[in-house]
Amino acid sequence: MQALEELSENLRELLARYEALLKENVQLREDAERQRQELIRTHSELLELQQKNRRISLANAMTAAEGSEEASKRLNALIAQVDRAIAVLKR
Repeated sequence: MQALEELSENLRELLARYEALLKENVQLREDAERQRQELIRTHSELLELQQKNRRISLANAMTAAEGSEEASKRLNALIAQVDRAIAVLKR
């Protein structure tokens, strides 16, 4: 009879460990999903910043080439557009 009790106790322990592993698995999957979402957000932000950098580089090239007040106004307008676009994307 003791062997049966021992087997029953081992089975309960095994089931308890299994339940704990299931809970840990769910938590790890949730953590992985949060990390994936953060990676997507960070990648999107990187792309936005790269685009802004290209626009600023283009505007700087225009300013250097033209060297006029008009180019400066265009540069300021482009920067304002980029800032507005970033503000909209952050919502």
